[in-house]
Amino acid sequence: MKLLVTGGAGFIGSQFIRGWRLRHPSDEFVNLDRLTYAGSRQRLQPLHGQDGYRLVQGDVCDAAAVGRALDGCDAVAHFAAETHVDRSITDAAPFLRTNVEGTLVLLEASRRAGVKRFLHVSTDEVYGPVMQGAVDETAPLAPRSPYAASKAAADLLAQSFHHTYQLPVIVARPTNIYGPAQLPEKFIPLCVVSAMQERGIPIYGDGQQRRGWLFVEDACEALELLLQRATPGGIYNVGSGHEETNRRTACQILSLMDRPESLLQPVEDRPGHDRRYAMRDEKLRALGWAPRTSFDQGLKATVAWYRANRSWWEPLVQQLREDPYHWLNRAPRTGASESRRVVN
Repeated sequence: MKLLVTGGAGFIGSQFIRGWRLRHPSDEFVNLDRLTYAGSRQRLQPLHGQDGYRLVQGDVCDAAAVGRALDGCDAVAHFAAETHVDRSITDAAPFLRTNVEGTLVLLEASRRAGVKRFLHVSTDEVYGPVMQGAVDETAPLAPRSPYAASKAAADLLAQSFHHTYQLPVIVARPTNIYGPAQLPEKFIPLCVVSAMQERGIPIYGDGQQRRGWLFVEDACEALELLLQRATPGGIYNVGSGHEETNRRTACQILSLMDRPESLLQPVEDRPGHDRRYAMRDEKLRALGWAPRTSFDQGLKATVAWYRANRSWWEPLVQQLREDPYHWLNRAPRTGASESRRVVN
């Protein structure tokens, strides 16, 4: 099989390629990635120059580049997206361009190329807040951030191409994914690198927002299974079975790192912050998948990776501190007496 993976230099896409190649060494990959601030060649450095792997720097909104990358591919795994909610609140336009227009370009090219499977990777945020119980795949979409709205629009586009053109699309909606080599703008690596650098960890509002957490290797095994075995036209939630408040997650990380909880710095809540997400994922589990990594195990592995790879993340942290979208250049240092609104 020959696969096109969009956003394959990103956190999840790179793990997807590594895991698939380990289990299916004869398969070929074309990795189409624009290599924005969120993409890193280093994530797949061992594959560069190997037979069966090719990195193409290109934009999913560029129809010509997408067409060239798709040449000879049997299947598509579509990870490329703008994903940072706070950025979408500040400027929604890049999210509409990449997440909606880019998905449309890729769907059109895939239809013309006759691909046999198309996995569209979405998010649980398209359902909006779930205050009680959990939703299944039939729940109405109710996105509340520009990011979530852009992903919901892309979901509907993908489904429309299945119903209108019989493109064999599968939509996956994972919960929050974490693990090694995640960009330190996301919550868990944010906590880890802040503690390592003796900086305050910004906690939105009261910190009682609840999230499901899924280790990246488990998430990618689920996505691999869906690309291989899911029913075309189907929507599949990818849950974890573990739900935690943001504040409790930060405290667990501080405990693992032997750092005091005084590093937690309450800041003004972000606009429209969803209180809780929760999904049922029986459809996926019926295919034989279940997460293998407990939250405690995943956190320990993640903290250990950042401790061992300062040379990877420190330049990224410096780059993000120079970016006005990011909390990193405004995060309070330990002992700061002033509570400021920051981005996390």
